[in-house]
Amino acid sequence: MAGSENAQHLISAGLVTLLQRPDQVAELRTDPGLLPEAVEELLRYAHPNQMAIRRFPTEPIEIGGTPIPAGDTVMLCLASAHRDPERYPSPDEFDIHREDKAHLALGQGMHYCLGAPLARMEIQIALHTLLHRFPQLDLAVPAQQLRWRTSFRSRALKAVPITLR
Repeated sequence: MAGSENAQHLISAGLVTLLQRPDQVAELRTDPGLLPEAVEELLRYAHPNQMAIRRFPTEPIEIGGTPIPAGDTVMLCLASAHRDPERYPSPDEFDIHREDKAHLALGQGMHYCLGAPLARMEIQIALHTLLHRFPQLDLAVPAQQLRWRTSFRSRALKAVPITLR
């Protein structure tokens, strides 16, 4: 799953995110050098993994005033962390020029994704190719009509209907 599915889902969600922002798409078409920064913002804004892998404290801990016994399950909500207004100004806005694009989408520390450089490259190549090969690319339906897969752990589109003019 982690080796390909996450990149696939971020490509589709990223394309939808971008197509809803024609001004930012125009910038990416004019200056492809902005694409790595756009991908980092997509990793924060539209990453498919809503939750991190479960963790189990080996000794009792306290998080935010809540005691957690040793061995209990701790679920970290990445989606919430990436939209934290104390961390990101205007967190619900997608902005390829956001200065602070740090995120947890690819893990952290000893749990950092070994395939992170490959995932970034795949997403950049796919989005660059779509945006430049098809200058009239657009969603075929309003974004509100897109159907998302039902899953507690990840967020993924069932399909991305597009038009090419």
